[in-house]
Amino acid sequence: MKTHKDLNVWKNSVDLVTNIYKETQSFPKEELYGLTSQIRRSAVSIPSNIAEGAARHSNKEYIQFLYIALGSLAELETQLIIAYNLNYLRESKYSEFILILNEIGKLLNGLINYRKSKN
Repeated sequence: MKTHKDLNVWKNSVDLVTNIYKETQSFPKEELYGLTSQIRRSAVSIPSNIAEGAARHSNKEYIQFLYIALGSLAELETQLIIAYNLNYLRESKYSEFILILNEIGKLLNGLINYRKSKN
């Protein structure tokens, strides 16, 4: 039986979280409870909500959690823009993250549309 762990969107999101944690280790220590924490929580929220939605018994609930994951994705993008503007992220890393976010967003939207077609 397939689970959320078989979904590319979940796998890519988990990889993103790992990369976010590694990259934010170099952020200023005074940001540990500020921007660093916010970025990490937003990133973790994406695969977590995909997993939680998949565990729900109703398709409607699943879709709702996928929308929450999409919201966390937008939140993370905003926080990465701020980190880049503050020179906490190099341009190459920022660009890499944005490309990954765009891909995850496409996958999430595709999964949402697929789940909607199941109603």
